[in-house]
Amino acid sequence: QGQLVESGGRLVQAGASLRLSCVAFGLPFGSRAMGWFRQAPGKERDVITRISWSGASTWYADVVKGRFTISRDNAKNTVYLQMDSLKPDGTDIYYCAANGDTYGAATSMSSFCYWGQGTQVTVSS
Repeated sequence: QGQLVESGGRLVQAGASLRLSCVAFGLPFGSRAMGWFRQAPGKERDVITRISWSGASTWYADVVKGRFTISRDNAKNTVYLQMDSLKPDGTDIYYCAANGDTYGAATSMSSFCYWGQGTQVTVSS
């Protein structure tokens, strides 16, 4: 029980902006920390940002700090990733994930127990 569905990925040019969405179905959402992850072909999946269950606290990887913004709308069971000034990094898959525990911090990759299928983002030069 429980499903996350990402959307919004597409082909864009360097410098463009995109907003990704992740909707939770059949999963208590408002009490769980959420995260966005990025994976390039043949590379490890990296956490790029996360947000606390309350939305009061956020964390960003240095590589996206100042360009990406995570937010959530608990009434809509949705977490967003606003991406600005996209760099020509080629194709990456962006995943959202939900923390397995309620009212707690997601302290590691293993903390995230619910994952979406990913949405593909390609940034051309």
